[in-house]
Amino acid sequence: HVTGAARYVDDIPLPANAVHLAFGQADVASGRLNGLDLDAVRAAPGVVAVLTAADLPFANDVSPSVHDEPLLATDAVHYLGQPLFLVAATSHLAARKAARLAQIDITPTPAILTIEDALAADSRFGEPVVWQNGDAQTALAAAPHRLTDSFDIGGQEHFYLEGQAACALPQDNGDVLIHSSTQHPTEIQHKVADAIGQPMHAVRVETRRMGGGFGGKESQGNALAVACAIVASKLGRPAKMRYDRDDDMMITGKRHDFRIGYDVGYDADGRVLAVDFTHHTRAGWALDLTHPVADRAMLHSDNAYDIAHMRIESHRLRTNTQSATAFRGFG
Repeated sequence: HVTGAARYVDDIPLPANAVHLAFGQADVASGRLNGLDLDAVRAAPGVVAVLTAADLPFANDVSPSVHDEPLLATDAVHYLGQPLFLVAATSHLAARKAARLAQIDITPTPAILTIEDALAADSRFGEPVVWQNGDAQTALAAAPHRLTDSFDIGGQEHFYLEGQAACALPQDNGDVLIHSSTQHPTEIQHKVADAIGQPMHAVRVETRRMGGGFGGKESQGNALAVACAIVASKLGRPAKMRYDRDDDMMITGKRHDFRIGYDVGYDADGRVLAVDFTHHTRAGWALDLTHPVADRAMLHSDNAYDIAHMRIESHRLRTNTQSATAFRGFG
């Protein structure tokens, strides 16, 4: 590290015929995708190929859980910055410049952005989850003192020093070698195999080191690795993708933000006798890891204390924002 010899994905030398990738992104947070005019993108200097969802050979999916997160949008736009198409060009800069030349036809629809918006629209992932121990309502009613309030915990950007990055090198018999800055090489292997129609043993994923991750590279690296693998398989050429920092912050998920309401009963010495929590978490547009994050927030809400009477109600709210994801201090 001190000498600069530590090699990251972006430092790996690639063959001269390698292509570089960039996503074309949605410019509205919610809407119906009517069409894409990509003629100017295809004609831009250095462009080798342009792909839409219709051009993907197999699975159009990069979700870590329930197949609700396409690599490229199909008929709807769910958040500002959502990838709509993929550009392969002779350089990183050429790909990024070309991606901005598209004529995108989207009919905007009302965007659900805040916890209040989601509650008003009843936009959520499943019914509220309730866990309890003892009888919180009876204990609260009998408590000598009682306090009710709420507080908000904001979202957070991972801001790993090394941004998202991946490259794919085509091998014999349709196999592919992936270099990825990821916290989850096996998930990359799985998603790439599905995307190129190969068994998992045809995909090798190598992660030598990461320049930070903090949860931001648990599932968010899937899109880059899958995009590289598809292009490498289609063109028979190495493909590399790294998000510019601006694109990284627009496309990738953040920490879930929470609103936590509490109704606590306590005695004259301040000892907690009972508490009733209500968790509202803003999940973003896709499920990602929202259920385990919200579950963990519930499971850890009593910290190291033994609270005899406790109830927790958790609401996982769907919004037109980046899909919130894993973050250090999970939940």
